[in-house]
Amino acid sequence: MNDDRNRSWPGQEPDAPRRAQSGQWPGEDPGPAWPGEEAPRRPQRNTPPRGNPRGGGGAPEWPSGDEGGPQWPGEEPPRRPQRPRGQQGMPPRRAVPPTGQRPQQGPPASPPEGFRQPRGGRPVPPPGREPDLITHHAHNGTDDFGRDPYDDGYEDAAFNEFADDVEPQDELDEKGKRILTPAQKKKRRWKIVRRVAYAFVGLFFVVPAIAFVITYFLVDVPTPESIKSLQNQPITYYDAGNQVMGRELPPGGDRQLLKPGEVPDVVKHAVYSAEDATFETNSGFDVTGILRAVWNQVSGGQGGGSTISQQYIKQATQNDAPTLTRKWTELAKSFKMNNQQSKEEIITSYLNIVYFGRGANGIQAAAKAYFNKDAKDLNASEASLLAGLIQGPGRSENQKYALQRWTYVMDQMVANKWLRADERTAAQFPTPIAKNANKEENSGKMTYQLQQRIKDELAAKGYDENRLFSTGAKIYTTIDPAAQAAAEQASQEGMKGQTDENLLNALVAVNPKNGGVIAYYGGPELVKDANGKDQIGQDRANQARNPGSSMKAFDLAAFLKMGKGLGETFDGSNNRVLGGRTVRNAGDSASCGKDCTVAKAMEISANTVFYDMVLNVTKPSRVAEAAKEAGVKVAPDGKSVLYTDDNNISLGGGGTAVTPEDMAAAYASFANGGTYHEQHFVSKLTNKQDEVEFDENNIKTNPAFSDDAAKSQQIAGNLTEALVPVIDHSKLKCPTGHECAGKTGTQQYTAKDDDPAAYKDRNAQTWMVGYTPSVSAAVWVGGDGNKPLHDPKNKPIFGATIAGPTWQNFMNLYLKGKPAEKFDKVAPIGKDVNDVTTTPTKPPETPTTTTPPSTTETPSSTEPTNTDTETPTSRTRPTRPGPGETPTFPLGNNQGGGGGVAAPPGAGPG
Repeated sequence: MNDDRNRSWPGQEPDAPRRAQSGQWPGEDPGPAWPGEEAPRRPQRNTPPRGNPRGGGGAPEWPSGDEGGPQWPGEEPPRRPQRPRGQQGMPPRRAVPPTGQRPQQGPPASPPEGFRQPRGGRPVPPPGREPDLITHHAHNGTDDFGRDPYDDGYEDAAFNEFADDVEPQDELDEKGKRILTPAQKKKRRWKIVRRVAYAFVGLFFVVPAIAFVITYFLVDVPTPESIKSLQNQPITYYDAGNQVMGRELPPGGDRQLLKPGEVPDVVKHAVYSAEDATFETNSGFDVTGILRAVWNQVSGGQGGGSTISQQYIKQATQNDAPTLTRKWTELAKSFKMNNQQSKEEIITSYLNIVYFGRGANGIQAAAKAYFNKDAKDLNASEASLLAGLIQGPGRSENQKYALQRWTYVMDQMVANKWLRADERTAAQFPTPIAKNANKEENSGKMTYQLQQRIKDELAAKGYDENRLFSTGAKIYTTIDPAAQAAAEQASQEGMKGQTDENLLNALVAVNPKNGGVIAYYGGPELVKDANGKDQIGQDRANQARNPGSSMKAFDLAAFLKMGKGLGETFDGSNNRVLGGRTVRNAGDSASCGKDCTVAKAMEISANTVFYDMVLNVTKPSRVAEAAKEAGVKVAPDGKSVLYTDDNNISLGGGGTAVTPEDMAAAYASFANGGTYHEQHFVSKLTNKQDEVEFDENNIKTNPAFSDDAAKSQQIAGNLTEALVPVIDHSKLKCPTGHECAGKTGTQQYTAKDDDPAAYKDRNAQTWMVGYTPSVSAAVWVGGDGNKPLHDPKNKPIFGATIAGPTWQNFMNLYLKGKPAEKFDKVAPIGKDVNDVTTTPTKPPETPTTTTPPSTTETPSSTEPTNTDTETPTSRTRPTRPGPGETPTFPLGNNQGGGGGVAAPPGAGPG
């Protein structure tokens, strides 16, 4: 870059700057001095007359306010320098005079031409020193090219009017507007057109492009993980033999996901033909398709402009709002998805999520629903029908519409060279199978009640329904198909010939060796409502009922835990007053005299012995503890109730209620030698990819009745020894080759004041719970709450009437052909029953009833001809005590213990 300060001024010798720095040369004229005391400034120009300023009048004066200052020197007035014609741009910048040196033009004592005196004056330099920063020309204030390079040009406008090369100002019309020539008007119109075009381009191209780029970086593309809830798949249930028991569809319908590469080309080509022929080449959206959709909207036609990518975004986000915002973000997401995923991944995701009708989501489910085959086996004709139904899945059963769409897709496949013309000519419209005809052949093996219990168990482990559907869960259950079939058959046969419409039943069987539920029958899956319409029946196997005398097994377990043995004796006579209440046995056959061993009391189900045992030895809390250790689940883990505020728990009445499932599981702990395995339905859970979530290794297992496994086994063995004779005493038989043990139970109906006299002997709940070393089963037969039940002869029913034979039938059916088995023998606890000699007292023919003074006796009834252990020879109907009176035992449950709700005590045998 040149240094202007070192350049020569016009008319100045080149060495002048150097001499200025070193001082005045000998004989040199110092040049003009500054006039007055302050530095001169450039005068303001007056407007010269039109024409050549050279011919003008007087010299220019100083600006206003400086009238007293010196005038311009020279004889000739200053004139505006003329710019050479044709010169373009600014002239070269003139050199700045050296610091401290003035230009050599002009007469002495005159300011340099073109120098404007500063306002307010300027300090006078000391003698012998020139002023600093002289920035103007030495002559008339212009450079060699005729202009002042320091003039910004804004003042030229005032002189343009008078310049030779400047045209005069345009004329104005009466409104003060400029009058334009035709050429100027045309130019102006084009100028407006250009500006409108620029605005149009900016509005419809530049601004949207910028906005699209911003949106692109702000939106997120739906990933397979983010739309799992929309890709719910059926839950598949397997039995213990890994055979499919059934499938449960999600609320949105059937869906079976495929992986990239599993969709055949014929299916993809059919879908392309129906929805987006340019899918393989477009970038996520088709401009021509969008324009065509706009035209269809304007002209009243049909058809959208969405590509497959856009449709996938819409399905994945579940946003179908008819707004520009939704469409805009949909375009950005589809474009971004095409940059992040392959076309194979996109089409697979789309075909997994799109709906085809018939409750089928995804191409695999649709292939099953319409043709009962896998997607990989579809031909061009079948694929075209399914692809055509994407636009109208709700019209899938409309033959005319389906044919129209099939024809269109087939023709498009030919047009796009995905199908040969001869193949199109030979193709026939495919005939779908009947709707809902593709259900699993063995789906009926699993009832609704069983399905819900399985899902309840998984939900308790943190696998709720949504999670199961989202993973396409495979649930491997413990249900044994043979046991399930035997349970249903035995339950149905047990109810044959019964005339009491209030009779209901349930059966649950558990494998003692692992706690798995192998059979579960909660009653009929469908029942009639009051209007005669079908409805889902209640699950009676998961409802808590008074267990009656089947609860005595837990009385004995608590007794054995205290070190007491089967040889201990109690007063087993009838009508004993215990705890201020009169307790009676179920007739003479259930009484065994003053010295009745515990073993004998269990065999004949003597109420007085077990009531005495719990009241005076174990206490109710120990009975409840033993029941829970065996497997009875109370809230919040289960529905059973173990009521310990009174002694009714000893005989399974009052507020105590247990579900059939819990009874089968608890008795399984006795069968398994005192080892508790938590009852469960699920042996293994996997996802669709067969990745294991959990298996039976997570099942809780521990000694049931003691931390010492040997002691727990001894307790269970002694209890089993006491329950073995009950089978024969109840007129039941074990399966051939198998030892078995068990206990019946009966809960009396609580009569009402206006009931017929015969109702006083009726029962409301009956049980039979028994086991072999390989299976434990509980059968409940009773009413829904407190109902007076009867057999076909209008006689009361007992545990050995219906429940007992049903249990025996199930055991025979299930264990038929299986290896024989026996119980392990253990050492006796406490007093050995074999060392005790008792002489039972023969009960009187007409027993007397011992009651408190305030209790009124009631006449006894005749003995029913029933073989149940608890069949009474005489009964007294208890009276309702008045204020301050002692009630007559037993206490029953007005509500029958239904649902595990503790009810106020009522009357009934234990």
